[in-house]
Amino acid sequence: MGVAFVLALIMGPLCIPILRRMKFGQQIREDGPQGHLKKQGTPTMGGVIILLALSLATLRFADKNTDLLILLLASLGYGLVGFLDDYIKIIFKRSLGLTAKQKLFGQLLISAIVCYLLVMQGHSTDIYVPFVSYHMNAGWLYFPLMAILMLGASNAVNFTDGLDGLLAGTSAIAFGAYTIIAMNNTQPEAAIFSAAMVGAVLGFLVFNAHPAKVFMGDTGSLGIGGGLVAVAILTKAELLLAIIGGVFLVEILSVVIQVVSFKTRKKRVFKMSPIHHHFELVGWSEWRVVITFWVVGLVLAVLGLYMNEVL
Repeated sequence: MGVAFVLALIMGPLCIPILRRMKFGQQIREDGPQGHLKKQGTPTMGGVIILLALSLATLRFADKNTDLLILLLASLGYGLVGFLDDYIKIIFKRSLGLTAKQKLFGQLLISAIVCYLLVMQGHSTDIYVPFVSYHMNAGWLYFPLMAILMLGASNAVNFTDGLDGLLAGTSAIAFGAYTIIAMNNTQPEAAIFSAAMVGAVLGFLVFNAHPAKVFMGDTGSLGIGGGLVAVAILTKAELLLAIIGGVFLVEILSVVIQVVSFKTRKKRVFKMSPIHHHFELVGWSEWRVVITFWVVGLVLAVLGLYMNEVL
Protein backbone atom coordinates (compact mmCIF):
# COMPACT_ATOMS: atom_id res chain seq x y z
CA MET A 1 0.00 0.00 0.00
CA GLY A 2 2.77 2.40 0.95
CA VAL A 3 4.71 1.80 -2.27
CA ALA A 4 1.63 2.40 -4.45
CA PHE A 5 0.83 5.55 -2.47
CA VAL A 6 4.33 6.95 -2.97
CA LEU A 7 4.32 6.02 -6.66
CA ALA A 8 1.01 7.85 -7.16
CA LEU A 9 2.40 10.89 -5.32
CA ILE A 10 5.45 10.90 -7.58
CA MET A 11 3.52 10.37 -10.81
CA GLY A 12 0.89 13.02 -10.07
CA PRO A 13 3.14 16.09 -10.57
CA LEU A 14 4.69 14.39 -13.61
CA CYS A 15 1.47 13.37 -15.36
CA ILE A 16 -0.85 16.30 -14.61
CA PRO A 17 1.21 18.91 -16.52
CA ILE A 18 1.46 16.50 -19.46
CA LEU A 19 -2.31 15.99 -19.51
CA ARG A 20 -2.77 19.76 -19.33
CA ARG A 21 -0.35 20.44 -22.19
CA MET A 22 -2.05 17.80 -24.32
CA LYS A 23 -5.34 19.59 -23.60
CA PHE A 24 -6.84 16.45 -22.07
CA GLY A 25 -9.47 18.52 -20.27
CA GLN A 26 -12.78 17.35 -18.83
CA GLN A 27 -15.96 18.15 -20.78
CA ILE A 28 -18.73 19.13 -18.34
CA ARG A 29 -22.42 18.37 -18.94
CA GLU A 30 -24.34 21.61 -19.41
CA ASP A 31 -27.45 20.11 -17.77
CA GLY A 32 -25.54 19.28 -14.58
CA PRO A 33 -25.08 21.38 -11.44
CA GLN A 34 -24.05 24.86 -12.54
CA GLY A 35 -21.25 24.96 -9.99
CA HIS A 36 -19.48 22.23 -11.98
CA LEU A 37 -19.08 24.39 -15.09
CA LYS A 38 -15.98 26.00 -13.58
CA LYS A 39 -14.35 22.54 -13.68
CA GLN A 40 -14.40 22.61 -17.48
CA GLY A 41 -10.91 21.92 -18.78
CA THR A 42 -9.55 20.31 -15.60
CA PRO A 43 -7.16 17.55 -16.75
CA THR A 44 -8.81 14.14 -16.93
CA MET A 45 -7.63 10.58 -17.65
CA GLY A 46 -5.75 10.78 -14.35
CA GLY A 47 -6.77 7.16 -13.85
CA VAL A 48 -3.51 6.26 -15.59
CA ILE A 49 -1.76 7.39 -12.39
CA ILE A 50 -3.83 4.94 -10.35
CA LEU A 51 -3.42 2.02 -12.73
CA LEU A 52 0.33 2.54 -13.17
CA ALA A 53 0.96 2.79 -9.43
CA LEU A 54 -1.26 -0.25 -8.83
CA SER A 55 0.46 -2.36 -11.49
CA LEU A 56 4.03 -1.49 -10.49
CA ALA A 57 3.42 -2.11 -6.78
CA THR A 58 1.49 -5.35 -7.35
CA LEU A 59 4.01 -6.80 -9.81
CA ARG A 60 6.82 -5.96 -7.39
CA PHE A 61 5.38 -7.80 -4.39
CA ALA A 62 2.89 -10.43 -5.62
CA ASP A 63 3.64 -13.85 -7.10
CA LYS A 64 3.02 -14.06 -10.84
CA ASN A 65 0.18 -16.60 -10.94
CA THR A 66 -3.34 -16.95 -12.35
CA ASP A 67 -4.92 -14.98 -9.50
CA LEU A 68 -2.69 -12.01 -10.24
CA LEU A 69 -3.37 -12.30 -13.97
CA ILE A 70 -7.12 -12.25 -13.37
CA LEU A 71 -6.89 -9.23 -11.08
CA LEU A 72 -4.69 -7.17 -13.39
CA LEU A 73 -6.63 -8.19 -16.50
CA ALA A 74 -9.92 -7.14 -14.93
CA SER A 75 -8.58 -3.80 -13.74
CA LEU A 76 -6.37 -2.88 -16.69
CA GLY A 77 -8.79 -4.30 -19.25
CA TYR A 78 -11.69 -2.26 -17.95
CA GLY A 79 -9.32 0.67 -17.57
CA LEU A 80 -8.44 0.36 -21.28
CA VAL A 81 -12.14 0.55 -22.21
CA GLY A 82 -12.38 3.67 -20.05
CA PHE A 83 -9.24 5.11 -21.63
CA LEU A 84 -10.73 4.78 -25.11
CA ASP A 85 -13.94 6.40 -23.87
CA ASP A 86 -12.02 9.32 -22.33
CA TYR A 87 -9.82 9.74 -25.39
CA ILE A 88 -12.79 10.03 -27.75
CA LYS A 89 -14.44 12.59 -25.47
CA ILE A 90 -11.32 14.72 -25.50
CA ILE A 91 -10.52 14.44 -29.22
CA PHE A 92 -14.07 15.31 -30.28
CA LYS A 93 -14.65 17.82 -27.45
CA ARG A 94 -17.87 16.21 -26.22
CA SER A 95 -19.24 14.75 -22.96
CA LEU A 96 -19.91 11.32 -24.53
CA GLY A 97 -17.17 9.00 -25.76
CA LEU A 98 -17.73 5.42 -26.87
CA THR A 99 -21.29 4.52 -27.81
CA ALA A 100 -23.20 2.40 -25.29
CA LYS A 101 -22.85 -0.65 -27.56
CA GLN A 102 -19.11 -0.16 -28.01
CA LYS A 103 -18.52 0.22 -24.28
CA LEU A 104 -20.73 -2.78 -23.52
CA PHE A 105 -18.85 -4.92 -26.04
CA GLY A 106 -15.49 -3.99 -24.54
CA GLN A 107 -16.62 -4.69 -20.99
CA LEU A 108 -18.21 -8.02 -21.92
CA LEU A 109 -15.07 -9.06 -23.81
CA ILE A 110 -12.88 -8.46 -20.76
CA SER A 111 -15.44 -10.21 -18.53
CA ALA A 112 -15.50 -13.22 -20.86
CA ILE A 113 -11.69 -13.53 -20.76
CA VAL A 114 -11.72 -13.27 -16.96
CA CYS A 115 -14.40 -15.98 -16.73
CA TYR A 116 -12.39 -18.21 -19.09
CA LEU A 117 -9.38 -17.88 -16.78
CA LEU A 118 -11.58 -18.70 -13.80
CA VAL A 119 -12.77 -21.87 -15.55
CA MET A 120 -9.19 -22.88 -16.42
CA GLN A 121 -8.19 -22.25 -12.80
CA GLY A 122 -10.95 -24.53 -11.52
CA HIS A 123 -12.55 -21.70 -9.58
CA SER A 124 -15.34 -22.84 -7.27
CA THR A 125 -18.87 -22.23 -8.53
CA ASP A 126 -20.24 -22.11 -4.99
CA ILE A 127 -21.85 -18.86 -3.92
CA TYR A 128 -21.63 -18.22 -0.19
CA VAL A 129 -24.40 -16.36 1.59
CA PRO A 130 -22.81 -14.05 4.18
CA PHE A 131 -23.57 -14.32 7.89
CA VAL A 132 -25.22 -17.76 7.57
CA SER A 133 -23.67 -21.18 7.12
CA TYR A 134 -25.14 -21.70 3.68
CA HIS A 135 -23.84 -21.87 0.16
CA MET A 136 -25.29 -22.92 -3.17
CA ASN A 137 -23.61 -24.32 -6.23
CA ALA A 138 -24.55 -22.31 -9.30
CA GLY A 139 -22.91 -24.76 -11.69
CA TRP A 140 -22.29 -23.47 -15.21
CA LEU A 141 -24.53 -20.46 -14.49
CA TYR A 142 -21.89 -19.10 -12.12
CA PHE A 143 -19.67 -17.70 -14.85
CA PRO A 144 -22.37 -15.83 -16.82
CA LEU A 145 -23.55 -14.44 -13.49
CA MET A 146 -20.03 -13.24 -12.70
CA ALA A 147 -19.76 -11.60 -16.12
CA ILE A 148 -23.01 -9.74 -15.44
CA LEU A 149 -21.75 -8.82 -11.97
CA MET A 150 -18.56 -7.38 -13.47
CA LEU A 151 -20.55 -5.36 -15.96
CA GLY A 152 -23.05 -4.02 -13.42
CA ALA A 153 -20.64 -3.31 -10.58
CA SER A 154 -18.03 -1.61 -12.76
CA ASN A 155 -20.68 0.72 -14.15
CA ALA A 156 -21.98 1.37 -10.63
CA VAL A 157 -18.47 2.45 -9.63
CA ASN A 158 -18.28 4.56 -12.80
CA PHE A 159 -21.51 6.39 -11.89
CA THR A 160 -20.05 7.24 -8.47
CA ASP A 161 -17.24 9.28 -10.02
CA GLY A 162 -18.94 12.66 -10.19
CA LEU A 163 -17.56 14.77 -7.35
CA ASP A 164 -14.03 15.66 -6.28
CA GLY A 165 -12.63 12.81 -4.21
CA LEU A 166 -15.91 10.88 -3.99
CA LEU A 167 -14.86 7.70 -5.79
CA ALA A 168 -11.25 7.81 -4.61
CA GLY A 169 -12.39 7.80 -0.98
CA THR A 170 -15.22 5.26 -1.25
CA SER A 171 -13.15 2.86 -3.35
CA ALA A 172 -10.23 3.05 -0.90
CA ILE A 173 -12.62 2.01 1.87
CA ALA A 174 -14.08 -0.87 -0.17
CA PHE A 175 -10.66 -2.19 -1.19
CA GLY A 176 -9.50 -1.84 2.40
CA ALA A 177 -12.29 -4.19 3.47
CA TYR A 178 -11.38 -6.71 0.77
CA THR A 179 -7.73 -6.51 1.81
CA ILE A 180 -8.76 -7.73 5.25
CA ILE A 181 -10.99 -10.47 3.77
CA ALA A 182 -8.19 -11.67 1.47
CA MET A 183 -5.72 -11.75 4.36
CA ASN A 184 -8.21 -13.67 6.46
CA ASN A 185 -8.60 -16.17 3.58
CA THR A 186 -4.80 -16.42 3.16
CA GLN A 187 -4.96 -15.15 -0.43
CA PRO A 188 -1.75 -13.10 -0.73
CA GLU A 189 -2.19 -11.95 -4.34
CA ALA A 190 -5.71 -10.62 -3.70
CA ALA A 191 -4.53 -8.97 -0.48
CA ILE A 192 -1.51 -7.32 -2.13
CA PHE A 193 -3.58 -6.16 -5.10
CA SER A 194 -6.29 -4.69 -2.86
CA ALA A 195 -3.78 -2.97 -0.59
CA ALA A 196 -1.95 -1.57 -3.63
CA MET A 197 -5.23 -0.19 -4.96
CA VAL A 198 -5.87 1.49 -1.60
CA GLY A 199 -2.46 3.14 -1.76
CA ALA A 200 -2.87 4.15 -5.41
CA VAL A 201 -6.28 5.80 -4.98
CA LEU A 202 -5.24 7.54 -1.77
CA GLY A 203 -2.16 8.89 -3.52
CA PHE A 204 -4.39 10.06 -6.35
CA LEU A 205 -6.78 11.62 -3.82
CA VAL A 206 -4.06 14.10 -2.87
CA PHE A 207 -4.56 15.67 -6.31
CA ASN A 208 -8.28 14.82 -6.68
CA ALA A 209 -9.61 16.25 -3.39
CA HIS A 210 -11.72 19.40 -3.71
CA PRO A 211 -10.79 21.50 -5.60
CA ALA A 212 -9.52 18.76 -7.88
CA LYS A 213 -6.37 19.33 -9.90
CA VAL A 214 -7.10 16.23 -11.99
CA PHE A 215 -9.99 13.82 -12.61
CA MET A 216 -9.55 10.05 -12.98
CA GLY A 217 -12.02 9.80 -15.88
CA ASP A 218 -13.49 6.50 -17.03
CA THR A 219 -9.90 5.25 -17.25
CA GLY A 220 -9.76 5.21 -13.48
CA SER A 221 -13.37 4.54 -12.52
CA LEU A 222 -13.84 1.52 -14.81
CA GLY A 223 -10.39 0.20 -13.87
CA ILE A 224 -11.27 0.48 -10.18
CA GLY A 225 -14.65 -1.16 -10.76
CA GLY A 226 -13.23 -4.08 -12.71
CA GLY A 227 -10.57 -4.70 -10.07
CA LEU A 228 -13.08 -4.52 -7.22
CA VAL A 229 -15.34 -7.18 -8.73
CA ALA A 230 -12.37 -9.42 -9.51
CA VAL A 231 -11.25 -9.30 -5.87
CA ALA A 232 -14.80 -10.05 -4.70
CA ILE A 233 -14.94 -13.09 -7.00
CA LEU A 234 -11.52 -14.48 -6.05
CA THR A 235 -12.20 -14.11 -2.32
CA LYS A 236 -15.62 -15.79 -2.74
CA ALA A 237 -17.27 -12.72 -1.24
CA GLU A 238 -19.34 -11.89 -4.30
CA LEU A 239 -22.60 -11.21 -2.46
CA LEU A 240 -20.80 -9.07 0.11
CA LEU A 241 -20.05 -6.61 -2.69
CA ALA A 242 -23.64 -5.38 -2.35
CA ILE A 243 -22.85 -4.42 1.26
CA ILE A 244 -19.21 -3.31 1.09
CA GLY A 245 -19.92 -1.52 -2.18
CA GLY A 246 -23.34 -0.32 -0.99
CA VAL A 247 -22.61 3.29 -2.00
CA PHE A 248 -21.97 2.16 -5.57
CA LEU A 249 -25.18 0.10 -5.54
CA VAL A 250 -27.25 3.08 -4.42
CA GLU A 251 -25.66 5.26 -7.10
CA ILE A 252 -26.59 2.95 -9.97
CA LEU A 253 -30.04 2.24 -8.54
CA SER A 254 -30.73 5.97 -8.44
CA VAL A 255 -29.96 6.14 -12.16
CA VAL A 256 -32.18 3.15 -12.95
CA ILE A 257 -35.06 4.51 -10.85
CA GLN A 258 -34.76 7.94 -12.47
CA VAL A 259 -34.78 6.55 -16.01
CA VAL A 260 -37.65 4.11 -15.41
CA SER A 261 -39.74 6.76 -13.64
CA PHE A 262 -39.23 9.32 -16.40
CA LYS A 263 -39.97 6.88 -19.20
CA THR A 264 -43.09 5.44 -17.57
CA ARG A 265 -44.53 8.42 -15.66
CA LYS A 266 -42.72 11.39 -17.24
CA LYS A 267 -41.69 12.35 -13.70
CA ARG A 268 -38.30 12.45 -12.00
CA VAL A 269 -37.81 10.94 -8.54
CA PHE A 270 -34.57 12.83 -7.95
CA LYS A 271 -33.61 16.35 -8.97
CA MET A 272 -30.76 14.70 -10.83
CA SER A 273 -29.10 11.32 -10.94
CA PRO A 274 -26.74 9.78 -9.90
CA ILE A 275 -27.95 10.56 -6.41
CA HIS A 276 -24.87 12.55 -5.32
CA HIS A 277 -26.00 15.30 -7.71
CA HIS A 278 -29.46 15.26 -6.11
CA PHE A 279 -27.95 16.21 -2.77
CA GLU A 280 -25.98 19.00 -4.42
CA LEU A 281 -29.15 20.42 -5.98
CA VAL A 282 -31.01 20.40 -2.66
CA GLY A 283 -28.31 22.65 -1.21
CA TRP A 284 -25.54 20.43 0.14
CA SER A 285 -22.00 21.57 -0.55
CA GLU A 286 -19.85 19.27 -2.66
CA TRP A 287 -17.56 18.58 0.28
CA ARG A 288 -20.51 17.72 2.55
CA VAL A 289 -21.82 15.18 0.03
CA VAL A 290 -18.39 13.58 -0.34
CA ILE A 291 -17.72 13.30 3.40
CA THR A 292 -21.21 11.87 4.02
CA PHE A 293 -20.75 9.23 1.35
CA TRP A 294 -17.32 8.35 2.74
CA VAL A 295 -18.82 7.82 6.20
CA VAL A 296 -21.65 5.70 4.80
CA GLY A 297 -19.11 3.68 2.83
CA LEU A 298 -17.03 3.11 5.96
CA VAL A 299 -20.05 1.96 7.98
CA LEU A 300 -21.06 -0.46 5.20
CA ALA A 301 -17.51 -1.81 4.93
CA VAL A 302 -17.42 -2.55 8.67
CA LEU A 303 -20.85 -4.20 8.38
CA GLY A 304 -19.59 -6.30 5.48
CA LEU A 305 -16.56 -7.45 7.47
CA TYR A 306 -18.81 -8.33 10.39
CA MET A 307 -21.13 -10.33 8.14
CA ASN A 308 -18.09 -12.13 6.73
CA GLU A 309 -17.18 -12.98 10.33
CA VAL A 310 -13.84 -11.21 10.00
CA LEU A 311 -14.68 -8.76 12.79
